[in-house]
Amino acid sequence: MLKIAWSSIYNHPLPPKHRFPMEKYDLLPEQLVHEGTIKESDLFSPRTLITDEILAVHTTKYWQKLQKLDFNRQEERRSGFPISEGLVKREVTINAGTIQCAEFALQYGIAMNIAGGTHHAFSDRAEGFCLLNDIAIASRYLLDHGKASQVLVVDLDVHQGNGTAEIFQNEDRVYTFSMHGEHNYPLHKERSNLDIPLKDGTSDSTYLKILDHNIKTLVDNVQPDLIFFQSGVDVLSTDKLGRLGLTIAGCRKRDELVISLARKNNIPLVASMGGGYSEDIKHILEAHANTYRLAQEIYF
Repeated sequence: MLKIAWSSIYNHPLPPKHRFPMEKYDLLPEQLVHEGTIKESDLFSPRTLITDEILAVHTTKYWQKLQKLDFNRQEERRSGFPISEGLVKREVTINAGTIQCAEFALQYGIAMNIAGGTHHAFSDRAEGFCLLNDIAIASRYLLDHGKASQVLVVDLDVHQGNGTAEIFQNEDRVYTFSMHGEHNYPLHKERSNLDIPLKDGTSDSTYLKILDHNIKTLVDNVQPDLIFFQSGVDVLSTDKLGRLGLTIAGCRKRDELVISLARKNNIPLVASMGGGYSEDIKHILEAHANTYRLAQEIYF
């Protein structure tokens, strides 16, 4: 059974310049149901995130700032969003969804969040359209509740998972792997356990060769109890912010490598969608939909 976190609040209303591609959060589940990849019953609405789960990762001072919407202009600009109560509620919902996905992955082998992948959120600040770090919060939840002793983060968004790297810089039980554009945001990169910076225009063949070698080595060496997969589709050549050269077929093969390896080694996997900013939203939806199609094909 493929369990998928989704809520209507994922498509939170924003000022016009911030809306694209927020509509993907409604269009993607509609597409998956329409084509028969999933059933509506596969979708679940996330529970409420409790304060202790947030404070296991983020500082009390920062969480209080979020609750009070107490951002100065510089902090709001760094976050990428105009801060609002609705936006904070959206982020809290997304993070709860990723925790529940981890629980479902332990039960069924794989689970997915239509949103999530908020890897630019640091322990004490927001960055890059990310307020709370869902992969970090869910990883800490697993460790703190004895549900995992070793976690592997496979971050294949085009942007480095800088917030996740900062949060777990002194935590050996979470191994952070980020494969990203060398000259892309963020300008200052944090240090993951393994960073692989890629040249602008990196092609399918080059990308997949690098990934295939490294992901297999990591699974053998890290021996994770669960994998968090940040499956951003901003690696596409059509992406406005990406600068890499992957095709939709190449992006699909990327996902197949990760998901198949997890299945082969009986490692539960949670996929969060991450970024995608192609001009034509059909490219975004097709690339994201492939991740779900593969999950069904490989696991069920």
